Amino acid sequence: MIRAGDLGAIVGIAVVCGLVVGAIGLVALRLARRAPMAVQVSIVVLTGTLSVAVGMVAVAQAMFLSPHDLVVSLWVAGIAALVSLGVAAVLAVTFVRQARRVRRLAASLGGAREDGAIVPMDASGSELAAVAEELARTSLRLEEAHAEVDAMDQSRREFIAWISHDLRTPLAGLRAMAEALEDGLADDPQRFHRQMRLQVDHLSDLVDDLFELSKIESGRLILAMDTVSLHDLVSDAVAELRVLAETRRVTIRESPDQDALVRGDARELGRAVSNLLLNAIQYSPPGTAVAVETEVDADGHAVLSVVDQGGGIPPTDLENVFRAGWRGAESRTPAPLWGRSSGAGLGLAIARGIVVAHDGDLHARNVDGGCRFEMVLPALPHAAA
Repeated sequence: MIRAGDLGAIVGIAVVCGLVVGAIGLVALRLARRAPMAVQVSIVVLTGTLSVAVGMVAVAQAMFLSPHDLVVSLWVAGIAALVSLGVAAVLAVTFVRQARRVRRLAASLGGAREDGAIVPMDASGSELAAVAEELARTSLRLEEAHAEVDAMDQSRREFIAWISHDLRTPLAGLRAMAEALEDGLADDPQRFHRQMRLQVDHLSDLVDDLFELSKIESGRLILAMDTVSLHDLVSDAVAELRVLAETRRVTIRESPDQDALVRGDARELGRAVSNLLLNAIQYSPPGTAVAVETEVDADGHAVLSVVDQGGGIPPTDLENVFRAGWRGAESRTPAPLWGRSSGAGLGLAIARGIVVAHDGDLHARNVDGGCRFEMVLPALPHAAA
């Protein structure tokens, strides 16, 4: 049994030796802060072992430990130090491998990876593995966002190119006719004046569509909300476009299943319906019909459908038709109806923007011989009854 006084002396000697060796170890770690991880781990292991060995030597010098016991203890400490250094080397290699992987993941954030995929780390329970997995997910999200930005940028460039062409064509015509009138070369000035007015109407329609689209995409579309009847929207749009449809020998058939009331801006929703109907008239061959239907579906949504007989849309292009300025195949890109449409491919984009602003959806699908556009809006509760 060790006496209290001797125990206190032993503890004091061990604490002093531990603090001195620990301080030396901290200095060594600071000096080796740029050294490899294996060196730093070895310094930590050696610091602990040396503090024990120095403490035993100091205790032996104070006559608390016999020379024989001191030699045995030092051998044990030395062997333990060698084993600990081996274990530390293995741990350091594993740690360095994981750290390098984390560094590679961090360096590849938002960029393309050579292997094209993130391989999970083996030590899935370690903190570094959790960091690596989070970096992997972040990298994937950044790549998806980068791809989306690239697609939007490509769409923007195409849109600017198309709009520039659509602006240049009528401006070139106006310039030519103005020069002919100025030089007195117009044999029928009245005809030139009519053509110039049509060109100006076309430019006005294009500018109006661009302004409307800019308000929608910037979130500055102001809606005057009120109770709106789908029947009224259809009736007004059909009355407005019936003469145009007759000039193209296209029949408009109203097939209301039941009326539906929605909460929305009558003017903006009417523009969306007119755009859908105008699109159907443009793409319907002469002698065909455009059907306009209204109903309330099983989920209580108000549905307004416009069905044309224009031959349908390739499945890969069904979603693209709502992209501003998108142009499809020649069969789906007829001559613009000047005075009624800008011909810039903005009508469907504007229609969808208006519907989405009313918490609805606008989608297209092919049917026999044509395409069906469905405007889905939240119906007022009493209208669904």
